[in-house]
Amino acid sequence: MLEKAIKGSALYWIWLLVLLAVIGVGFGAYLQQLDQGLSVTALNRDVSWGLYIAQLTFLVGVAASAVMMVIPMYLHNHKAFARMLILGEFMAVATIIMCLLFVVVDLGQPQRLWNVVLYPTPSSVLFWDMVVLNGYLFLNILIGWVTLQAERKRVGPPKWIKPFIYISIPWAISIHTVTAFLYAGLPGRDFWLTASMAPSFLASAFAAGPALLILLAFAVKIFAKWDPGREAIQSLAKIVTYALAAYLFLIGCKIFTAGYSMVPDKLAHWQYLYFGLEGHTMLSGFMWASTAAGVAALLILLFPKNRQADNILAFACVLVLISTWIEKGMGLITAGFVPTPMKEVLTYAPSGPEILITLGIYGIGFLIITVLWKVGIGVRREIEAT
Repeated sequence: MLEKAIKGSALYWIWLLVLLAVIGVGFGAYLQQLDQGLSVTALNRDVSWGLYIAQLTFLVGVAASAVMMVIPMYLHNHKAFARMLILGEFMAVATIIMCLLFVVVDLGQPQRLWNVVLYPTPSSVLFWDMVVLNGYLFLNILIGWVTLQAERKRVGPPKWIKPFIYISIPWAISIHTVTAFLYAGLPGRDFWLTASMAPSFLASAFAAGPALLILLAFAVKIFAKWDPGREAIQSLAKIVTYALAAYLFLIGCKIFTAGYSMVPDKLAHWQYLYFGLEGHTMLSGFMWASTAAGVAALLILLFPKNRQADNILAFACVLVLISTWIEKGMGLITAGFVPTPMKEVLTYAPSGPEILITLGIYGIGFLIITVLWKVGIGVRREIEAT
């Protein structure tokens, strides 16, 4: 089926060349980091996780969202997701690969990965994070490719793949839960020390992931002239609405707990995010924008007429991604380190190489999505043509 990826329009090849150029720039920045070490980043003794781990946190949620189509399709036989399912599976493959790449670049020297394999530590949450991420990547590659092959042959999926499909459902939930435990298991970080961390992560995942899939589905309709199915998009829009409401509610619970209790160690982090602390206000504008975008998206999506209009739905999905990316990709990590346990307030802003490497990894992810979706859509068209 891979031969379908090497056939395309001029626009398709231009898009691939643009992605390869972005990847090339990012790889050049990574070579600089590989040569000079993490000193080229803005990470330091007090802020040891930054842009790389923030993107890992956001993208793990996007990958986990594929389960939102697996459950109705395979557990409830909801055929409306039949055309969209393979796109969700392949999007999960690309996002998990991006997650693993962000781990690699955050380690500084990639050979350090062997320490996890050579000296496994089951008592470490990081060890289990490696297990669930690699396991979920394997499951999505296997399930996506086997089911697509079965579709191409006009037969049902083989019986042996069904257990892997059912295992992927709790596994998808586990990848974001374990990631949340990485933060919630650190007692010295008051901002992350909350039992609502995992539910909040899952709620944001099931809002951001389907929102991104809806936007990509619209792009497929425009540029590939292939419709993933209106009913599937509308079902995903409902999932985004409910998940976004739960996500905003959980964020509100955290703010209320810190604000009403007036516990200084809890309150300082939220003050830093929304109002600034000791003159450090770099993130306050972004956080207010995140909150405004999330609330505006929810108000739009609550009305069925808005969800049925493609342009309004697309706008709302963009707002959802802006809201969740700022909160996960900027606020969550930085606020966990600021102020420090010694009550010092520092400002972290990613360096140029960090930004370029991050863009390069996103380029790799979108390249994988483009190629895999080209294959999946090509097979679907072949089936529909006959």
